[in-house]
Amino acid sequence: MASYGTAETEKLRANVEDQLARLLQQLQDCEELKGDLDEDEYEATKQETIAQLKEFEASLQKMMAGNITLVNELGSMRLAIQGAVSEAFKTPEVIKMFANKQPAQLRMKLSQLKEDLKLKRITPELHTIQAVEILTALKKLGETLSAEEQGFLQENMSQQVAEFEAASGDVGSGILSTAAGQVKAAQQ
Repeated sequence: MASYGTAETEKLRANVEDQLARLLQQLQDCEELKGDLDEDEYEATKQETIAQLKEFEASLQKMMAGNITLVNELGSMRLAIQGAVSEAFKTPEVIKMFANKQPAQLRMKLSQLKEDLKLKRITPELHTIQAVEILTALKKLGETLSAEEQGFLQENMSQQVAEFEAASGDVGSGILSTAAGQVKAAQQ
């Protein structure tokens, strides 16, 4: 006999992943179109998307409180939302790959960043920011970092990313209270 609710749980998880992907894509599109929008439109769109992420986070918290079987899967999605809302990650593309558990794509993005830096398409500062985000995401996904990558991460990790990493170590009740505290602080 099949487990009761397995299909429903899988459908709910798929819907949650789709909603998260949509919101992260919306945030990424906002960043990509920043140059085409005037400052007010950009800020309004970004704030609206962040507000939607906060609402989505609240919904996930309610789901997690009522359904223990979804806690681990929803917890990793909440972690991605926390990264977006707290702006520990500045790159929506990295948040999206982290949320979708795509280490290979994160590695490709890291290689692309190195190439862009060599060709002077990006500044060293932008390279450092995005490389730290990618390496942190890879580490949280359980990927092994080379000694060079670990050294780079240690040397360049910002306080926000360090707090995100510390909070994400326990994707359970600790992350809920940390995320709730950050959402409250962001709203004030």
